[in-house]
Amino acid sequence: MSSLGGSGRQGRVQSRPLADLIGKAMEPVFRKRGFASADLVASWPDIVGERYGERVRPERLIWPRTPDRDGSGVPEPATLVVNTDGATALMLTHDMPIVLERINAYFGWAAVGRIRIVQKPVTVPVKKQRPVLRALTDDEQRKLDAKLDGLEHKGLRQALETLGKQVIARSSSS
Repeated sequence: MSSLGGSGRQGRVQSRPLADLIGKAMEPVFRKRGFASADLVASWPDIVGERYGERVRPERLIWPRTPDRDGSGVPEPATLVVNTDGATALMLTHDMPIVLERINAYFGWAAVGRIRIVQKPVTVPVKKQRPVLRALTDDEQRKLDAKLDGLEHKGLRQALETLGKQVIARSSSS
């Protein structure tokens, strides 16, 4: 029996996703800007969609000083301050009701009542071009097809075939 006892896993350090570590370190910065956590900023492209995901940046949430005027226990909606360029600001103004609806759907309640737009240049990240992979040889394609033989689910088969082609093309091209 191992001197470590049991499974032999004692003493091993569990790896953690970098996002978990960075998120905890950044929480005070986000709280200072009115965000309860980094979730809204991290999920921003998914919340607002492709059109505004890279061209609009959430800057801060401004919560009213009197959070519960009517005694209902629900705080007054916040104002979300965003940065964007002039042309995108015009489009965003037009689509404001849809964007507000999507943000509040993300929160699960009417957390944001309005969006205030500050025109500032927003840098758009440059998308890294994926390398073009070589085509598989006939022999490689036959081997891959043989491994996938018997998979009846068309979507799963197609996904695994695409993955297999990429793995084979990358591993054999170096």
